[in-house]
Amino acid sequence: MSLIDSHCHLNYEGLIERQDEVLHAARTRGVTGMLNISTRQREWDAIVATAERNDDVWATIGVHPHEADNHPDLGVEALVKAADHPKVVAIGECGLDYYYDKSDREAQKARFQAHIEAARITGLPLVVHTREAEEDTAEMLSREVAKGGVKGVLHCFTSSQWLADRALEFGFYISLSGIVTFKNARELQETAKTLPGDRFLVETDSPFLAPVPHRGKTCEPAFVADTAAFVADLRGEDLDELKARTSENFFRLFDKAAA
Repeated sequence: MSLIDSHCHLNYEGLIERQDEVLHAARTRGVTGMLNISTRQREWDAIVATAERNDDVWATIGVHPHEADNHPDLGVEALVKAADHPKVVAIGECGLDYYYDKSDREAQKARFQAHIEAARITGLPLVVHTREAEEDTAEMLSREVAKGGVKGVLHCFTSSQWLADRALEFGFYISLSGIVTFKNARELQETAKTLPGDRFLVETDSPFLAPVPHRGKTCEPAFVADTAAFVADLRGEDLDELKARTSENFFRLFDKAAA
């Protein structure tokens, strides 16, 4: 039965030192695909190289909003050029983060806009990070989706029902991480119950946010099986059906991976 970790950082500290072991553990637990996410320009080559070495790993090209100030010259052309690779299936992660404010908000918006334009040019989906920036995220995405040629996912979703509904309205997907298993995530759990079956994904965001029963450990793609099991129980659905459906959703959104 297919199960996809739609968002992981295989080249981050905690996983890179034992990458082969991490990949083997994921496969042993039935994880048949992993999307390896980039967050800084200097990572792009290594992220893509990991995907090149593994048939069940794909890559993204992007810059995290925390890094916006460190990439003042990053434009559409660089993103489009780097994405021209058979294993690169998405643009991101990108977006807005006003919780930590590690980069100037206007710089974040400018970098986010560049990613949106790159996604439109390449036809690849966006992997969007948003935290404490709901209104600006919704405004930018709604405006750009209306122009046509923009699709994507709000990854590691922890925002409100309002933003989930808005994202669904303009055709985006919602991805649930291990956070949904946390005891204090009641609001998120209620939102998870409302998501249409054909519009959500599961992920780890490893090496961060290990789900129950692995709290306190370094998260890894194998743990997406635990998140999937929790979500299936939460929604009152058959686990195998949820695995199959979220995998179908992944390949519908990231259609370059399916090809």
